[in-house]
Amino acid sequence: RATVTEHGRSLLRRASSMLEQARELEDLSQQISAGVESEITVAMDHLCDPSLLYQPMAEYLSQNSTTSIQVVETSLSKTAEMVTSEQADIAIITLPVTNYPAQAFSMTSMLPVVSSKHPLASQSQVCMADFATHCQVVIRDLGATQLENKEQNVGWLKANQRITVDNFDHAFRAVEQGVGFCRLPEHIIKLRNTGQLKVLKVEHNERYQVPLHITLPKGAKTGPAAKCFYELLLSKAAKG
Repeated sequence: RATVTEHGRSLLRRASSMLEQARELEDLSQQISAGVESEITVAMDHLCDPSLLYQPMAEYLSQNSTTSIQVVETSLSKTAEMVTSEQADIAIITLPVTNYPAQAFSMTSMLPVVSSKHPLASQSQVCMADFATHCQVVIRDLGATQLENKEQNVGWLKANQRITVDNFDHAFRAVEQGVGFCRLPEHIIKLRNTGQLKVLKVEHNERYQVPLHITLPKGAKTGPAAKCFYELLLSKAAKG
């Protein structure tokens, strides 16, 4: 009986790879002719639980092999800037931006935390005045520049000493090392705290919630790939 030689098997492997590439090129050309974007940009406010983005993204990419996704983390004025400048196809934001329709997406709870070895950790309850003499870890407004000097501030900022970082990952690391106190999103605390942090009970101020919304900054100019991903994000958030 006829058998395939080693050289033949090598050719078959190469041919199979070439056929797969040809199919991908055909799919890509069909999507391009249909106006489907080769890349979309998603802006996500740093208060959003990343799983709300990446779990639906995994499903989306399994059905769309030709559209790449850029994810841009934003905060405060940078969040609004990504919408008003239409740099993003999809934006997960806190409060809706004026003149840009938005849908409710999720809610993030912010909790005050310190290292379990921090002096405040031994107190059963603290008041806001107790924080004044301890270092505070705060998150930088990623949209502000020194020249513009238009940074936005949110929350209590009366500590005598502050350490400013770019994101909640650095804030978490600073707090667990005993640098100071900070308010962190509850989803980060649940995911990463294994006892090295203590959530403080603060008089009249134990937690606050930040609503998150989702919007299409480009409006009617939004492409089909972005619209499809937007609908999937909304659908998964509603079920979650």
